Amino acid sequence: MQKLQKSQRSFVIEVGTSVAILILALSTHATAKGLVPGKDVFEMTYEYRIPALRKGDKFAAWIPLASSDDFQTIERKIESLGLVTNEGKDPDFANSLLHIEADSDASDKSIKIIYKVIRLEKGAHSIATGTNKDLFLRSEPLVPLTDRFKKIAAEVIKGKHSTLSKGRAIYDYVLQEMKYDKSGNGWGRGDAVYACDAKTGNCTDFHALFIALVRSASIPARFAIGFTIPPQGRAGAIEGYHCWAEFLADNQWIPVDISEASKEPQFKDYYFGHHPANRLQISEGRQLTMVPAAASGPVNFFVHPFVEINGKPVKATVGSYSFKRASDPVTKT
Repeated sequence: MQKLQKSQRSFVIEVGTSVAILILALSTHATAKGLVPGKDVFEMTYEYRIPALRKGDKFAAWIPLASSDDFQTIERKIESLGLVTNEGKDPDFANSLLHIEADSDASDKSIKIIYKVIRLEKGAHSIATGTNKDLFLRSEPLVPLTDRFKKIAAEVIKGKHSTLSKGRAIYDYVLQEMKYDKSGNGWGRGDAVYACDAKTGNCTDFHALFIALVRSASIPARFAIGFTIPPQGRAGAIEGYHCWAEFLADNQWIPVDISEASKEPQFKDYYFGHHPANRLQISEGRQLTMVPAAASGPVNFFVHPFVEINGKPVKATVGSYSFKRASDPVTKT
């Protein structure tokens, strides 16, 4: 693995219309539960089993592959157990993926991806040279930029002059308006209209509404999805995916995690400007084009395998996700 920078913690401070980054050394005495600041080192296993197939069935699957970036350094091992696989990248966001095509002989076979990860806490960070900002301003099927959202955004950011303060106002609005609640029908699709109407949902819904409002204020924003690694313990299961967002202020991406702030209000200020170290990003973006193209079109978001049988999408059985660490992490209240 490449050598990583010394663990640091970034705090975003607004100075007039600019964003200054104040770097403070992490305390080595931080204890208790909640989240892992600084750095986390862990191994994660992502496993998916192909369902039972009938004779003549044509099976296709696209499985996301986590990749290294400025905040996570990854070694990965793929165990495909005789399955023919090909790696590729989606054309818009360059997410890595694994493509599988098989027939009924692949029934009940499994594929396992083992990640060894060094992950750094994420603070505000510079936008990469050559980034297409228009990609993060676009309207999407479940994140439409309607007059309704433009009106709400205009009201929320009224009197705010800097991009950072506008982003904070929208963050506070979504946090105030929504409740983390996975009851009823419609939640979990990242549907900004549903979130605005129901005022409930999970992380995809919180961040769909946030991104719709931020983009409606002409501020680029992006979506990412992966897994939160439990902050305590050396090994165990990972219950499910988690997603988060970032918006652009003065050429800095500002991380936000509103659904976690809703569940843990003591971290409300932390989650505006930070993502903790105990997570693994799997992919970025919505409405992803698979490679080769899926018969059923783009994928809403990409964390579980996307599966087609005979050219028709089927709900993939959620895989098995687990983690282990060599030592207990340093956590923060």
